[in-house]
Amino acid sequence: MIEFAQGLGEKPFRATQLFRWIHQRGLQDFEQMSDLAKSLREKLSTAAYVQAMPLISEHTSKDGVIKWLFDVGQGNAIETVYIPESDRATLCISSQAGCAVGCTFCSTGYQGFSRNLTTAEIISQLWFAEHRLRQQKAPGAQDHRVITNVVMMGMGEPLQNYSNLVPALKIMLDDHAYGLSRRRTTVSTSGVVPMIERLGLDAPVALALSLHAPNDALRDELVPLNRKYPIAQVLEACKGYLRYAPRDFVTLEYCLLDGVNDQEVHVNALIDLLRPSKGANYPCKINLIPFNPFKESGLKRSSLAQIKRFSDTLLDAGLVCTVRKTRGEDIDAACGQLAGDIQDRTSISERRAQGKVIPISPDFS
Repeated sequence: MIEFAQGLGEKPFRATQLFRWIHQRGLQDFEQMSDLAKSLREKLSTAAYVQAMPLISEHTSKDGVIKWLFDVGQGNAIETVYIPESDRATLCISSQAGCAVGCTFCSTGYQGFSRNLTTAEIISQLWFAEHRLRQQKAPGAQDHRVITNVVMMGMGEPLQNYSNLVPALKIMLDDHAYGLSRRRTTVSTSGVVPMIERLGLDAPVALALSLHAPNDALRDELVPLNRKYPIAQVLEACKGYLRYAPRDFVTLEYCLLDGVNDQEVHVNALIDLLRPSKGANYPCKINLIPFNPFKESGLKRSSLAQIKRFSDTLLDAGLVCTVRKTRGEDIDAACGQLAGDIQDRTSISERRAQGKVIPISPDFS
């Protein structure tokens, strides 16, 4: 923004003013940016524009969850989900059009992968949601922030779009933009080991790991990226990340699948994995996620009784464990259900049918 302002012959402080108007106030009309000189407003009107991604649809769940579908061009559409609660309001943001990892329990993975989202497309999801919801809750309000938490848990593997993710995170955290807390901004990864430490150096926020299995054999099947970065490497990388992170634990996400990873042998193996024989606990909080079914997966959700047994066993072992409340299921906005509309460039359905689904790496720059 400073370079842009200087390119217009303006002082650097004009960039900060413009940054605030766009992100803090959500304005698109340069003429309304009242502390900018008239001459600058005239320059801006011919040099730039502020525009959100085209909105295709909006669906509101019976529990208040809102799902937006955005057009990102070339036949691709991505989904963003707003999840209101009594003490917070969370926005689940997508980082890619599709996903190349191909987890068997995730609807996004079954659509394949088209491309990485740009930084503008990532931050546009927050810009749209924040300012749309402000107007709906209090027409004319400009300063009362609505979104308190952001989770990079939408479509895509965030760390495979690293070069666009980090600038977007920095805008989310910036006091001149959205001013989000690092503790309330979470990046979820399936375990892209080389990028985990880099994230700690470049934009340390809360970290969540999609674990979903207690051993490599099972995780190889559920999360194909595990064949490249096995559990031991991923857990060690996440533990190292805590040197930079705003929290002193990593959230481990574990989607419970009936008869697949929810049995006594699995919970005992998970305890052994996180509580080595020496007695020390891995610094984590386990978030158990009831599976949200979709027809292509052929998988079923664990019963409530089985989920409780699994949770109670972890708690009895001294591990911190919570069960995620399913939200927005009636509009396919729950965890693992986001699919959008993707023009697949990876032929993932054919590769999956042949048993050749190998994770690709769209961006390690």
